[in-house]
Amino acid sequence: MQLSLLHGFSPPAAPVGKSQPAPELPIARVLLDSPLPHLDRPFDYLVPAELSDAAVPGVRVKVRFGGQELAGFLIERLASTDTTARLVNLGKVVSPVPVLSPVVLGLAQSVAARYAGSVHDVLRVAVPPRVARVEKEFADRFTVPGTPNPQVTPSDVASPEPASGPVLPENPFRRYQHGPRFLSHLAAGHSPRAVLSSLRGYGPDAWPQEIAAAVEATVLSGRGAVVVVPDQKDLARVMDALEDRVPAGAAVRLTGEDGPTPRYRSFLQLLCGDATVAVGTRSAAYAPVANLGLVCIWDDADDLHAEQRAPYQHARDVLLLRAEASGAGTLVASHTRSTEAQRLIETGWAAPLDAERALVRASTARVVSTADTFNMERDPLAARARIPHAAWKAAQDGLKRGPVLVQVARTGFSPALSCQDCREPARCRQCQGPLAQAGRNSPPACRWCARPEPRWHCSHCGSFRLRASTAGAGRTAEELGRAFPSVTVVSSAGDHVRAEVPDAPALVVATPGAEPVAPSGYAAALLLDGTAMLSRQSLRAQEETLRRWLTAAALVRPAGDGGVVVVTADDTATVGHLLRWDPAGAAERELALRRDLGLPPAVRYAELTGSRDGLDGFVSRLGLPESARIVGPAPVEEFPEYGTHEAVPRWRTLCFFPYGDAAAITPAMRAARAALSARRTGDPVYIRVDAPDGL
Repeated sequence: MQLSLLHGFSPPAAPVGKSQPAPELPIARVLLDSPLPHLDRPFDYLVPAELSDAAVPGVRVKVRFGGQELAGFLIERLASTDTTARLVNLGKVVSPVPVLSPVVLGLAQSVAARYAGSVHDVLRVAVPPRVARVEKEFADRFTVPGTPNPQVTPSDVASPEPASGPVLPENPFRRYQHGPRFLSHLAAGHSPRAVLSSLRGYGPDAWPQEIAAAVEATVLSGRGAVVVVPDQKDLARVMDALEDRVPAGAAVRLTGEDGPTPRYRSFLQLLCGDATVAVGTRSAAYAPVANLGLVCIWDDADDLHAEQRAPYQHARDVLLLRAEASGAGTLVASHTRSTEAQRLIETGWAAPLDAERALVRASTARVVSTADTFNMERDPLAARARIPHAAWKAAQDGLKRGPVLVQVARTGFSPALSCQDCREPARCRQCQGPLAQAGRNSPPACRWCARPEPRWHCSHCGSFRLRASTAGAGRTAEELGRAFPSVTVVSSAGDHVRAEVPDAPALVVATPGAEPVAPSGYAAALLLDGTAMLSRQSLRAQEETLRRWLTAAALVRPAGDGGVVVVTADDTATVGHLLRWDPAGAAERELALRRDLGLPPAVRYAELTGSRDGLDGFVSRLGLPESARIVGPAPVEEFPEYGTHEAVPRWRTLCFFPYGDAAAITPAMRAARAALSARRTGDPVYIRVDAPDGL
């Protein structure tokens, strides 16, 4: 039953207002803009006659609810309602533009169901905020006088007919087995699904050209495409690659970093069919593209693809749900291969696009490990040195031919400090946060509360001496500048990320993901801090480290052109996959190990956080099947509340379950959360499903 009143309220004696109802389809079904879980369902309202023309599905509206005015989306017009309560009149139509298309609404509902969240939380990401003056530019595109339900949706926009016998220009997919067939299927109007292991990160055959070629083939078939990338640097590269492959104006940027006005303008261009290709960060996965033919995601293992707000959805899963619902083609592309992508291949959902081994050897740099037997015999101190002799030699030789990339794990100067005498980590006396040093002459300060500690002393041994436990990008750049005084040192990290560096000799110090591109490739690359990255307390430490290494190594020239990559780490398995340039083998091995241990992505899981009593009550309401495995509750690290120094105790329970049972378990979690919210009893429980950083 659809109700227009809060739980526990009596229905009004008569409809609010004296307006006559609309003569046709007088019932409006509204989805409220409310974060309360028990309000995550549509409510029925009466449409006044004067609002009938404007109240079309997809528009923003205002309604009275529980004594207050709430915003919402009108999602449907009906002839009758199934509630016996007298309905409240629809308040007003905020805008005549139907910004919520049926396709995007269905996708938001699927995402909310998969992640045990609310549709409201998904829609705040999917639909950008309104900018009234931008809507005026499109006013005539969304108004059809004299019709009760004027609505423009992506499915209504005319698309060009598929080209007969499309002629594809030179394409970079020729390097991969079945690559040309993948493009020809897209150009013919089919919907192939593939996982691409890209070889090149720079030059005319770089990965942006591969994505642009797939989009071009889709556009030739008369269809649209959605491309999702991790950050602004990658977004700019893809847009540049599309300039020569799709008609002018066909591709638009869709990212919050551009500001509300450009983002909303691009959204409306897609909604009314002026543009057919959306390229952007994770919110672009919901772009209202007409006649969708391809969804593509670059570097799906990058943590930037995971939404940081509830329900914490991942852009890869959003695109897979959309491709499944619309029958669109799919391309998951990266220099490496995530375990989730490997699972798509092993289940037969997608096909791999890999290059022959001979071509891989000819296209990639020579990789040298400083921890192998040969280098350890020549340099016995290599295991203790941050930059071993082999790395120094590679940098010296590489600088004779071009720029040299130095990848470090952390930003800052000294992001972690410890006692010089007893090696205990240095912590703030106020909040116990870790101390760091912003510069060589800067006093140590807390990374949590920013409190300076100029007179710090160790609480264990009383020493006043500090040492750097970890060297950041700033300190590394300073040390390399002293070691190579005649060479330019470029830093790309933190808030100062460079997109490109010239081919002139230079030392480029960058953190993972912030590596600039050299037009002709780097002459060499030094991958430092490998052991530290592999030692992180994370289920994905090895997978993530290999991804960072391969991304940097793809920017280096081939071995035939003198390109060399030096890696400093003592993990033979992960280093071995880099030496062989074998992302497929690494993903296959890692997924097999996760399957044996019953860990994601071989299974799905939910992370439940709250008080001890709240978690016990929540789990008992779920009625989990025997196939589900519960781990916990266990206490999690406590942080002081904002503005106080008192920590709030939190507990965490992990629930692992097979994919086949997810259709029953995640709805049960949503229902339990909504029931607790409606009764306002018990402590709140926060749900994160398939969180990439939870284990």
